Amino acid sequence: MPNWGGGAKCGACEKTVYHAEEIQCNGRSFHKSCFLCMACRKALDSTTVAAHESEIYCKTCYGRKYGPKGVGFGQGAGCLSTDTGEHLGLNLQQGSPKPARPSTPTNASKFAKKMVDVDKCPRCGKSVYAAEKIMGGGKPWHKSCFRCAICGKSLESTNVTDKDGELYCKVCYAKNFGPKGIGFGGLTQVEKKE
Repeated sequence: MPNWGGGAKCGACEKTVYHAEEIQCNGRSFHKSCFLCMACRKALDSTTVAAHESEIYCKTCYGRKYGPKGVGFGQGAGCLSTDTGEHLGLNLQQGSPKPARPSTPTNASKFAKKMVDVDKCPRCGKSVYAAEKIMGGGKPWHKSCFRCAICGKSLESTNVTDKDGELYCKVCYAKNFGPKGIGFGGLTQVEKKE
């Protein structure tokens, strides 16, 4: 039967995937929201996906299921991992994963689940989404909140300085927290003591 007016079918949910929401992997199409590890349900992208036949996994779960086993194949130098991945739905003894997807829909929507992991801006306290995120001082900021705490100047990676979780331009930081005295921009003339 022809597929009138639609795109390919999603490899996870079998619904139509339109071009604007399509991610392709191993010749199959997925919705962005369905492009999840089959074991732990983490969101995947082109750098974190590992495919095995028609299944997609994050690299960690793929390594647990299909990677080498035994002493010396831990996750770090000199590490021996006893994690079998059973808590992720992997059953390594039988070689087949437990069903990772419930057969009936859950009450929480996918949108609500994604909202839990959204970072908060330290300046305004609102959610910071990937499209508007700027990292500074190890924290995510809105582009509009990425300003000097003293003068309000818009900051960039070349002129930002952080102190105690707050952002400053280099000029304000030097005036308020830098060294004081002649030659440091703080004093212009010597005061005589009488």
